[in-house]
Amino acid sequence: MPRSKQVKKRQVAPDPRYNSRLVSKLINKILRHGKKSAAQKQIYLTLEILKEKSQKDPLDVLNQALGNIQPAMEVRSRRVGGAAYQVPMPVRGERREALSIRWLVTAARSRPNSQFHRFADKLSAEILDAAVGQGGAMDRKNQTHKMAEANKAFAHFRW
Repeated sequence: MPRSKQVKKRQVAPDPRYNSRLVSKLINKILRHGKKSAAQKQIYLTLEILKEKSQKDPLDVLNQALGNIQPAMEVRSRRVGGAAYQVPMPVRGERREALSIRWLVTAARSRPNSQFHRFADKLSAEILDAAVGQGGAMDRKNQTHKMAEANKAFAHFRW
């Protein structure tokens, strides 16, 4: 624990079009080589595609998808007596959101290019899949929960 005072977590500024911090975090996550305007175009195009395909508010679909992906438990390494144990631990709120956004973007990037022509198509397809409980990001969440369940015996090492 640091002796000086705790550093305050800086709030992400909401994006200009939707006035949403979540959209802003998503933009920052897909950002490459500092090209924020290109990332914004990608996300706004993704949200337009979501609106077109789902006939619902794209932010509601995005929130539902991220809510489905957010993990409740994860495993963390803990060294005890020279051995490293995978200890299941609950995930706090900010990390839940960060993991779900990361998994969503990673799953969208790993989709095959033969089916989709643009990244916005890949991301919108992944968001729609996650909203109904499917897709690569959902698989990642289930895998994480399975690992936590398998290592339940080491839960007493939780700190």
